[in-house]
Amino acid sequence: MRAALVQLNVTDNLAANLSVTLDMVRKAHAGGADIILTPECTSLLSSSRAHQRAIFRHEASDLTLAELREEVASLKVWLLIGSLGVKTRDKNGRFANRSFLIGPDGAIVARYDKIHMFDVNVSETEVYRESAAYRPGSRAVIAPTPLGVFGMTVCYDVRFPLLYRKLAQAGAQILTVPAAFNHITGVAHWETLLRARAIETGCFLLAPAQTGFHAETNGPGRRTHGHSLAISPWGEVLADGGTEPGVTFVDIDLAEVDRARARIPSLTHDRRITGPS
Repeated sequence: MRAALVQLNVTDNLAANLSVTLDMVRKAHAGGADIILTPECTSLLSSSRAHQRAIFRHEASDLTLAELREEVASLKVWLLIGSLGVKTRDKNGRFANRSFLIGPDGAIVARYDKIHMFDVNVSETEVYRESAAYRPGSRAVIAPTPLGVFGMTVCYDVRFPLLYRKLAQAGAQILTVPAAFNHITGVAHWETLLRARAIETGCFLLAPAQTGFHAETNGPGRRTHGHSLAISPWGEVLADGGTEPGVTFVDIDLAEVDRARARIPSLTHDRRITGPS
């Protein structure tokens, strides 16, 4: 299987972002990808709640989702849309940060709503409260496909290893971690966290990322780390997208999952623990 990691530098202009993403998807297909993966916040990055409310739609009427589904149906290729902000029925008006796996016929094969919200104080000047705008999901998702069994996660989830263990023990062979990872924590933690999740689970990790400075019309903008990564089940970095927007290809042999788990069968070594009290 050949996977293509699409690295984007989206802004708060949905139409412009969609045009770039479609071009990247076509480039990935031309490079022989069986599955194409885009990052978290594929359609829009904005710190303005008013702008988000004006632009986001419910899933059934989301323009980016509809256009990408139509494109992959034309190309006959699999696509993971890392995430889109979509409106929900949440009583507080919060959105979902939702990842979509799209089949080569354009059908939605699986959906995953990001569970862990990025509520952090990165520095005195960088404070994030994702839960103020997005309501967390609660359900872990695996998706069996002809390409392999995918376990779906998003960005900040990567700091919660139990989720990845559950996905692997449920049969996942490939874990997806689309991200818009902060530029400060990215330098310190991004690669280390991804390699740890791969080693612990014996899974491939595919992590397409946002990169660079993301300009906003009515906001300060933000920076993301880039470095879309593909990690082997043994914890090796197979591909690194660097810091420029583009497409990074990686060839995957799922037999490596079985080999890694045979060498270190830790997924079968869980013990019941009591305490601490």
